[in-house]
Amino acid sequence: MSLAQVASEDLAAVKAWFGELAEHVRAVDFAAARHLFAEDFVAFGTFTDFMIGRELAESNQWRNVWPTIDDFFWRLDDAKAMVSPDRLFAVGLAVWDSTGYDSDGRPFDRKGRATVSLTRANAGDPWVAT
Repeated sequence: MSLAQVASEDLAAVKAWFGELAEHVRAVDFAAARHLFAEDFVAFGTFTDFMIGRELAESNQWRNVWPTIDDFFWRLDDAKAMVSPDRLFAVGLAVWDSTGYDSDGRPFDRKGRATVSLTRANAGDPWVAT
């Protein structure tokens, strides 16, 4: 896998995955975001070292973070992807910006990054995080 060899449509699909997730985060719409993740995906986050399963990630991470931030967006112009030769597996990398709030309610710049493994059944299908 190489960044230089990624087909433009595959990179666009990875960016679309990140873009759709951002829409759901901003809307604090957990249900709408679920299809972006495999039921048994593995994650880690602020509140739990490792979470296996979409339900656990939603309860332990998403529900603790999404309602407490504003202005969440990925820097999609800078997002990167590595895609397998069969175009069924990818690694997407992106940086985000958002506004967080301290314990006194004062806003602060809340930045972060993500590396996401993605799969799909057929080339051209939407990506699903694993």
